[in-house]
Amino acid sequence: MRNTTLIKALTVSVTTTLVSLYGVNSARAEVPSWCGPKKATLALLDGYGGNSWRQVTTASGKQTVELCPSITKYEYADGQGDTQKSISDIKSMAAKGLDALVVFGDTGPAVLPTLTSVYKSGKIVVPYRVNVGGKEGTNYSKFIGSSFENDGETWGKWIKGILPNGGNILFLSGPAGNSQGIDELKGMKKVLGPEYKFVNPEPFAVTNWDPALTQKVLTAEIAKNAKIDVIVSDFGPSLVGALPQFTKQGKSIPAIATSDGNSLGCFWQENHAANPDFKLFTVATGNDNVRLAVQWAIALATGGQKPSEEIFKAAAFEDSVSGKPNPVQCRKDLPGSIYLSSALPAEAQAKAVGQ
Repeated sequence: MRNTTLIKALTVSVTTTLVSLYGVNSARAEVPSWCGPKKATLALLDGYGGNSWRQVTTASGKQTVELCPSITKYEYADGQGDTQKSISDIKSMAAKGLDALVVFGDTGPAVLPTLTSVYKSGKIVVPYRVNVGGKEGTNYSKFIGSSFENDGETWGKWIKGILPNGGNILFLSGPAGNSQGIDELKGMKKVLGPEYKFVNPEPFAVTNWDPALTQKVLTAEIAKNAKIDVIVSDFGPSLVGALPQFTKQGKSIPAIATSDGNSLGCFWQENHAANPDFKLFTVATGNDNVRLAVQWAIALATGGQKPSEEIFKAAAFEDSVSGKPNPVQCRKDLPGSIYLSSALPAEAQAKAVGQ
């Protein structure tokens, strides 16, 4: 998922934050190569920051900024799911004179004209994770994507390992037509042949990544399909409230390939003994995508060394079958709404989500 430089940077990031928490001079920590000598200011802008995944991601981005002493000012704005507010936030940060803007463009191409205008005014503009359209060097400085297709391939290989002769797959993703789910399906189909049947509507069952809708969709799919061998979901924690539907219908919870979350890990630990088919495999949920985007923005704004990675790739995180790279994780002493794959310490995540 990360090259050696990025791993070292994340390690320094965690260390620096812990030092600063105790009031010790963080200047003693190593300054990463992507932090150049030129002074600059930076803003992190969310299209929607109102859930725990975004709160942890925002804290991770801020922590990365704090590694670079050349950044003299940092600001954050939450678009609150409103396209016009998101556009206004971007314009406002540029008007304030901030040098670099890192943007989670939830509304996709709707924010592209604003990003283009700000970029052409001389600002460093780095959208990440959500494809906003346009081109680097024309509409923005750099786009830092996430390899969702890689996630699909990783899931597919695990599914093939536990079901070598094929099986029925239920694939759940977010809003209809979202590019993340479509790319994940491409990745799975690179690995899985026709003996693996997707029982959901093409290209995936729509859940909007909402736990309530996930429960409704899963209930309907259980009733519709006599046999579901594995569930694939690109937001694991949204499954937790829905999985008891299997036991209510006298069925074992099937194998699950998904992204990690503390609530899901604890649910597995509490329920797998009573559900013989309940194997669990997760990839990192991707909070650290923001770190790579921030590093690029700082490098461009301060004259630092550009990171060698341009796409964030989530690593495999948990596997209940092999125990590698980790067995299923659970921190019962901390909120369910944190992500133990994140480089941000679990206790800091709990603080970020307000628990």
